[in-house]
Amino acid sequence: MEIGKVPNEILEKIVFSNIKNKREEVLVSAAIGEDNGVIDFGDSVCVVSTDPITGTTKDIGKLAIHVSCNDISTNGAEPIAALLTILCPPKTTEEELEIIMRDAAETAAEINVEIIGGHTEVTDSVNSVIVSTTVIGKQLKSKLYDYSKIKIGDKVVLTKYIGIEGTSIIAKEIGDELVGKIGKENLNKAINMDRMLSVVKEGITAGNYNALYMHDITEGGVYGAAWEAARAINRGLLLYEEMIPIMDVTKEICEILEINPYRLISSGSMLIIISEEDFVELEKELSDLDIKSTIVGEIIDEGIYRIKGGVKSVIDLPTSDELYRALKDS
Repeated sequence: MEIGKVPNEILEKIVFSNIKNKREEVLVSAAIGEDNGVIDFGDSVCVVSTDPITGTTKDIGKLAIHVSCNDISTNGAEPIAALLTILCPPKTTEEELEIIMRDAAETAAEINVEIIGGHTEVTDSVNSVIVSTTVIGKQLKSKLYDYSKIKIGDKVVLTKYIGIEGTSIIAKEIGDELVGKIGKENLNKAINMDRMLSVVKEGITAGNYNALYMHDITEGGVYGAAWEAARAINRGLLLYEEMIPIMDVTKEICEILEINPYRLISSGSMLIIISEEDFVELEKELSDLDIKSTIVGEIIDEGIYRIKGGVKSVIDLPTSDELYRALKDS
């Protein structure tokens, strides 16, 4: 298998097919395009998500908190607590471990999440530090999504820009190779895109403005997120590629490395499905929070497509993220 997330067809054939026991308290189970599990706790629900950080060795404490908290916010839920599992190879120093924990703790404090436990271990089963985070959130049951409310013509909205996380990771990992081609100012701009990694504010806000579905754009980029979203809601989806916002530095780095920015990991950007009427109010609220939001597509009857220059083409099944191609020789 390729490096990266296990392909969706293998998840369905091997992983999900073996999950047979069900409980009535579980309201949302494992499925393509679902970022969280949801457990019934009466008037409220417990929203749970877990994710590892494997694509980079830089700032993994910060990324570990953001990535799982972002998943929680796709339900419009508030992240409350996090558990960290940290696996260190024998060469890891105490100073390196302290940096990871300090970054994780500072990031958790920024979004008002408490780290409540986990597991820390030194093992020769890994050759670099792996951090896996489980985040727990809460939400009123009345605010759970009802996909039957999604209609043909509802809008697909994207916050901020595509490629945020991927651009920052690439700049940190191979900046020495890029600086001569893009300049120091642009390299620093790319590195500092990690300041936009959280989608918690837009997730909670969109949940209050009748968002019908949300999915944070992680591995597989915006194309992967669109494909998974369409599968989750059982509708068709059309992306207007020329409307998708991308920063110039991301475009420049992707051109140099010959990678596709639309399939580049994009934590920091949320994909939202919402009615056109509700988006008018949501856009105003997000603008007040200094969060850019752009209509980049719409819900259609069937199929998963992109359109560019008037030409419509199929969005294929997600494959290995472009980040791994960019860093394969680093």
